[in-house]
Amino acid sequence: MIKKIFELIESAKKVLIITHVNPDGDTLGSACVLKSYIGGKADILLQVSKGKSYPEIYSFMPYLSEAKTLENVENIYDTVICVDVASIDRIVENAREIFNAAKATINIDHHKTNKGFAQYNHVIGGISSTGEVLFEMFESQNKNLTLEMANCLYVSILTDTGCFKYETVTPRTLEIAAKLAKIGVDTASIARKCYDLKSKAMVMFQAYCVSNAQIICNDKIAYTLISAKDMQKFGAKDEHTEGICEVLRSIKPVEFAIVLKESGNNSTKVSMRSKEKDVTEIVKKFNGGGHIRAAGCTIKKPLNEALLCLLDEVKKHI
Repeated sequence: MIKKIFELIESAKKVLIITHVNPDGDTLGSACVLKSYIGGKADILLQVSKGKSYPEIYSFMPYLSEAKTLENVENIYDTVICVDVASIDRIVENAREIFNAAKATINIDHHKTNKGFAQYNHVIGGISSTGEVLFEMFESQNKNLTLEMANCLYVSILTDTGCFKYETVTPRTLEIAAKLAKIGVDTASIARKCYDLKSKAMVMFQAYCVSNAQIICNDKIAYTLISAKDMQKFGAKDEHTEGICEVLRSIKPVEFAIVLKESGNNSTKVSMRSKEKDVTEIVKKFNGGGHIRAAGCTIKKPLNEALLCLLDEVKKHI
C-alpha cells in the first residue's frame, strides 16, 4: 500500500492535502511535510471558514500562510490526501465534494477508530501520531528527508504525544525523534514555539475556564462549560480551548476531564481526556472518536442538555 501511495502521488497532476477540522499540530505538520515533498503541484486545504484559521502558534510552519480555505478552494484536483482525519465526518460538505470527485483518494492516519474511508488507506491505529506514520512511510521507501520535512514531522510527533508523555510513545517514537534531531531539527526551539508563546488572551481565558470548572463524583470527574458569551467576552478563538482538558486531568484524583463548548445550532463540542479509562468507549455513543486517553465528539443538544447526556454516560465508567 505504501508503494502504491507514492506511485499515485508521483503520477498525480494536481494534489489536494486535506487537514481535519479545527486543525492541530499533527494534521498541520503532516500536511506541510507532504506539501514539502510533493512540491508545486500540491495544495493544502485547511478546513476553516472565513474569519477562522489555524492556531497562531503554528504560524512558523511553512506553507500554511498560502494554504487554501473553504472559501477559495476549487474542484480541480485528481488526487486528494487526507492526513490525521479519523473519519469522513471530519471532512465538511464542500470539501467532501472535492474528495468524492477525485480520481484517487488517500487516507493516512493513526486513529484506531479510523475505518478506512478512502480508496487507498494507510492507517496504523494506536501509533503516536500521523507524523510517525509518515516517517515510517518515507523511510520504508528510502525517501530522503530535508530539514524542512524533518521539522514538520517533529511538530506532528511532539504535539500529538504531549511532549512525549503519552502512552503512545514507544522506543521507536523516541528513535524517530532522535533521527529527526540528527537531520538538524532544533528540538528546543520547536518546543518553545509550540508551547511557550501563548497570547495573553489565551492564558486569561483558560484561567477563567479552569476556575469555573466543576469537580464531582468524589473528584473523579472535572468539567467546564464554555458558552458563546464566554468566547465573546475574552475574544477567544477555538484554538484557545486547547490545553484546558489537560489542566483539569492533572488534578490528582480526577479520572475524566471534560470541556464542553457551545458551538451553535443547538450543538455542543466535547473534548475528553482520561488518566486510565478508554474515552473512545464514551464518545462513540455520540458518534465521536479519537484516542484511548483523548477523544471528542459533537452532541446535537444545547450546552446544559449535552452535559447531562454526557455525564450519564461517563458515570457508567467510574
